[in-house]
Amino acid sequence: MAFRDGWMYVANTNAVVRFRLDANHLPSGAPQTIATYSSGSGHFTRSIVFGADSALYVSIGSSCNLCEERAPDRASVMRFDPNGGGGRVFSSGLRNAVGIAVNPLTGRIWVSQNERDELRPDHEDLPPEEINILEDGANYGWPYCYGDRVPNQEYADPAKCAKTVPPALMMQAHSAPLGINFLDRAAKLPAEYRSGLLMAFHGSWNRKVPTGAKVVLVRIVAGLPVSYEDFIVGWQLENGSRWGRPVDVAVTRDGAVLVTDDLGGVIWRAAAR
Repeated sequence: MAFRDGWMYVANTNAVVRFRLDANHLPSGAPQTIATYSSGSGHFTRSIVFGADSALYVSIGSSCNLCEERAPDRASVMRFDPNGGGGRVFSSGLRNAVGIAVNPLTGRIWVSQNERDELRPDHEDLPPEEINILEDGANYGWPYCYGDRVPNQEYADPAKCAKTVPPALMMQAHSAPLGINFLDRAAKLPAEYRSGLLMAFHGSWNRKVPTGAKVVLVRIVAGLPVSYEDFIVGWQLENGSRWGRPVDVAVTRDGAVLVTDDLGGVIWRAAAR
């Protein structure tokens, strides 16, 4: 969801719709469809944000684990005018950029990137998950390469990777990074955290030793992500079982942090005492 100028925008699987907000700031009336895009098969969630340029950006995941897409808007982030017109691919080669947020200092769009599965011979620890900082017209490698322009074995074509943009930060494979949020407004957290970013790791499904199921803090230096560390853990037990899986993070008006959990079916609140 995104809110702007008295409207609530919702990115559905096949279209962006919006609802007028009433006097109580609640959605009212029938939804108005303002933009459509590809849907069906593969990754079905869509993430949405308004950029510093007031344009609407929507992340559309791939239709497959690894393939050459027929529809140019798959595995991309699309840019639309605020009212839904002028749709075009802004950045491509993004297998499934679920988390999307605007850096409050630079105005650039950051995304969390879920990379491919079943990469031989070390599918458990390759390829790394990614944070990408989007550029207009840039390609980030999928399906031809992963990591720092490493060719995928199915294509084995370094030439197709040569002009792609490598990740701004690489992270543990199969962590399944989802929602991201900058902490500049997180007044209820200690000041040392407010220059960073929180990211929800939904967690792996295909490792002998599960990873993820936690929230991590990404440290940022000079406008770039340089490292990440555990911030909230405990949803995954020592035997690998889980009682919760983080999905998204948000900062409330009063400066606390909210974390959604789709396994526990709850929303957690984090704040300093």
